[in-house]
Amino acid sequence: MEPEPTPHPGGPTLAHLLTLAGPGMLDVVAAPLGTDVPVADVVVHDVGEDRDDDWAAPGHVLLTPGTSADSPEAADVLRAADRAGATAVVLRSGARRPPAALAAVAARGRTALLLRAPGTDWTEVLGRLRTALAHSGAAAPAGMAGLRLGDLAGLANTVADLVGGAITIEDPRSRVLAYSRLEHAADPLRLLTILGQEVPRWRVAELRERGFFTALWSSGDVVRLPADDRYAERLAIAVRHGGEVLGSIWAAADGRPLAEDAAAALRAAARAAAPHLVHHETWGREEAGRREQAVKDLLEGRPGAQQAARGLGVAPEGPYTVLVAEVHDTRNPGGPAGPRPSGPGAASGAPAAATDTTGHRVLDLLALQAAAYLPGCVSARSGGRLFVLTPAAGGAEADPARRMVAAARSVPHSVVFAGVGQRAADLSELPASRASAELVVRVLRERAAAGGGPWTSASALHRDVVSEVALLRVLDSVEPTWQEMNGPVHAMVAHDRTHGSAYGASVAAFLDAFGDTRAAARGLNVHPNTLRYRLRRARELFGVDVGDPVGRLLAGLGLRLARRGG
Repeated sequence: MEPEPTPHPGGPTLAHLLTLAGPGMLDVVAAPLGTDVPVADVVVHDVGEDRDDDWAAPGHVLLTPGTSADSPEAADVLRAADRAGATAVVLRSGARRPPAALAAVAARGRTALLLRAPGTDWTEVLGRLRTALAHSGAAAPAGMAGLRLGDLAGLANTVADLVGGAITIEDPRSRVLAYSRLEHAADPLRLLTILGQEVPRWRVAELRERGFFTALWSSGDVVRLPADDRYAERLAIAVRHGGEVLGSIWAAADGRPLAEDAAAALRAAARAAAPHLVHHETWGREEAGRREQAVKDLLEGRPGAQQAARGLGVAPEGPYTVLVAEVHDTRNPGGPAGPRPSGPGAASGAPAAATDTTGHRVLDLLALQAAAYLPGCVSARSGGRLFVLTPAAGGAEADPARRMVAAARSVPHSVVFAGVGQRAADLSELPASRASAELVVRVLRERAAAGGGPWTSASALHRDVVSEVALLRVLDSVEPTWQEMNGPVHAMVAHDRTHGSAYGASVAAFLDAFGDTRAAARGLNVHPNTLRYRLRRARELFGVDVGDPVGRLLAGLGLRLARRGG
């Protein structure tokens, strides 16, 4: 990897922005003054907005989403930008190559003409150029100049060394973006913040009531939070880019006093952190999206899986295991579980409520648990599920699933079902491991639904529920044929649904009790004679005979399939 360029001594230049934006995003068609020219800002230019003769944009890079290079108005836009003193204009590529006349217009002026590469989104162009602009104008203190742009964890550790304490970098909503390594005993509040990946809501409310956030967001300086009988002293400062608040940096004494110059170090760190947070907001999310897609490609066995593995740093040799965790909101447990597609994100058994704020918070917590306790793992989220690929380790595969279940209990109204699939000997077996883990989750979900009581979190290994997994696969295979048929069990189920009778429940209880009438009656809370009467009437009315081996088999399968449909 080539080293990043150092900030231009006279301020950011067009050359510096183009370098940081990366190759393939913008093409330079013409640059009459060269690219070593200063840039003051990057703005979106609305071509449809009227401009008078006094319109000025000195040093601006103008993005023009509404104008293509082969359009008739392209030359007029370029001339207007040149009169306004713009450093550069970015047009979108047209269906044809830009006419030579447009390059000639650019050559006669001072404004550089750039083209957005096909397939590149304008939002990405704007984000990258603004990130590059922020990076160019930031003078990093000692120890931070060599950080890779967007390396928030490295930033937190570097700032921790400068201030002599523990560092947390947060977004404006008090969610944790990064934190420094733990070298000393952290106070309980820091542990809660890191594990929950956000400042506890009660603490946010407490600080808001005290006016702390008002002071933090309105001040350009360090705000001090004195120590009390509960927590150590903290210093905080807002990170800004222009007029926008990007987040904050918090320093806490972690068993030792903060350095005397901690406040000064935080001020310098906040200035240098701006481009890193801008990068996180734009490129960081794109990179996370690409990584998640690569994990999905691996787990689904799509073409290019080998390349995805290399990009993720996943070793080509196995063995591996796949863990699937599914989040439910107990206020809306969702519908019954039936046959589901097997791909990541295809499991419609997870309720929509699991993808709301609570669901995202739990998924974040589960991903953090996986990263902490499964070295070398990679993960992806889809809907209300987290998919984790990890190198297999001895017989301890259940431990991370149990940890996830335990972690979920700290979030109100949430239930997690975590399943570990069969071992995969190599990358080609990952889709089968993922599918078996999904089946384990379905087993846990169906157990919860059949229990009738409040749902509770649970975890299991594939080998622990192998019989139930096999039954699910059989039912999935049989269901399409069963739905096309008509027979005694179909007639009994239809009668129960129409008349509210309980013949099907009675037959199911008898079968589950292996023919023990008294045990089945106790389960139904009826007298044994009542159960015998219902079984006799089921035979007389519908032809469902529990005394016939074939009849018992069909009744068992049919009633399980009926329960799937409610």
